[in-house]
Amino acid sequence: MHLDLNLLTALDALLEEGSVSGAAASTHVTAPAMSRSLGRLRKVTGDQILVRSGHTMVPTTYALAVRAQVHELVQQAHEVLSPDREVDLSTLERVFTVRWHDALADACGPALLASVHRQAPGIRLRFVAEPSADTPDLRRGDVDLESGTGAPAAPDVRHRQIGQDRLVVVVRPGHPLAGAPLSAERYVAAEHVTVSRRGRLRDPVDDALADLGMERVVVAAAPTASTALRLVHGTDLVVSVPEASTRAARRQLGLLALPVPMQLPPIGLHLAWHRRHDNDRAHTWLREQAQTVLQALFAEPTTPERQPNWL
Repeated sequence: MHLDLNLLTALDALLEEGSVSGAAASTHVTAPAMSRSLGRLRKVTGDQILVRSGHTMVPTTYALAVRAQVHELVQQAHEVLSPDREVDLSTLERVFTVRWHDALADACGPALLASVHRQAPGIRLRFVAEPSADTPDLRRGDVDLESGTGAPAAPDVRHRQIGQDRLVVVVRPGHPLAGAPLSAERYVAAEHVTVSRRGRLRDPVDDALADLGMERVVVAAAPTASTALRLVHGTDLVVSVPEASTRAARRQLGLLALPVPMQLPPIGLHLAWHRRHDNDRAHTWLREQAQTVLQALFAEPTTPERQPNWL
């Protein structure tokens, strides 16, 4: 059986207005057209829908029973087809999956969660760890919002650059490197730990050193910045990490941040999402919340947590 969904709009208007003329006016059709719709509704449902009572029309028992359901269906259809869909944050219930690297989640996750919960208490956030290999989770819909240091190459993945970070050299208080200005020679003479979810013992710092004809000694790789910082806290190891995103973690551990003794390009931070969310008002709102908390991170002055004793 062919079902004309326009009849739902007509039925909703008839039950709301209680007359053919009123329903016609509210839906911007002629009274004869609405009268024909009422006839078709009566045929499809096997019910009179509206019956005369004195000088007015009143809904039947069936019409009263389906009135709320019909109205909800029509509203849902309008939301689906409307190009300008508003979002009621106070009643929105949805789960978003956010994949940020661990240092960023540690630094900005609490602020994002607080902002989201305050404005949209029905939203739940799933912070998931970065995998050991690149995956198309944004394209598959498994991840809603992701961070990265580079712009995504896939044409169907959107991105927005939030800010730029820089590397700093992190050591424990009392470390031999903290006793004098850090030179490239003293830097490479130390023992280093890299941060790599794949366990790599080499990163872009080694490429920059190779251009200078130098090589450092890397004795360990940590899967996360948090793990690397704790290794540094308890040893004489050295780690080079982004300044802004690790600032809070370094402060908690009382670590020192020293300038990198070589020229390195800035580290960009991008938010990425699939283009399917371009017109998703709730997702757009979440991106704005994420951008706000991340930009606050980069806006904080880059003053050292502790002054090395040679400054």
